[in-house]
Amino acid sequence: TGKVRPRVRLRQLPHGVISLLLLGSLLAPGAASAAENDIRAADQAAGKWLALVDGRQYREAWQQAASLFRRQVSIADWEHAVGAARQPLGSMRRRKLIAATFVESLPGAPDGAYVVLQFETEFEHRKRAIETVTPMLDGESWRVSGYYVRQEP
Repeated sequence: TGKVRPRVRLRQLPHGVISLLLLGSLLAPGAASAAENDIRAADQAAGKWLALVDGRQYREAWQQAASLFRRQVSIADWEHAVGAARQPLGSMRRRKLIAATFVESLPGAPDGAYVVLQFETEFEHRKRAIETVTPMLDGESWRVSGYYVRQEP
């Protein structure tokens, strides 16, 4: 418990291309490869899920989320909360992955495999926001277990 895999930051990337810079101590090649594979898979799952949220398909996003997410937030509460957070921002214009971290524990969540992804996002009515999306390994699939958008000045 409490184990943390290496922190991996992603630099400015064209969509779909992942270039990794490993930070911290020297890693065994197998550990780096496992973390990269987990991050890549989690990023792909988050991208599909974010497309639903961007398209205001909130019910479908809830249905595609991790079982942990669906147990903690009712569909009605989710639709209300995400609508209230996203509607004032307008449509998503641009999103860039700026950080990705694999962890095996998060505050208030059961131990497991999680990837915390941070995106710098430009919306129609807000030039800069930071979206944090947290996919988790849910059975055999990566599914989103958390979403938070913070507006930047």
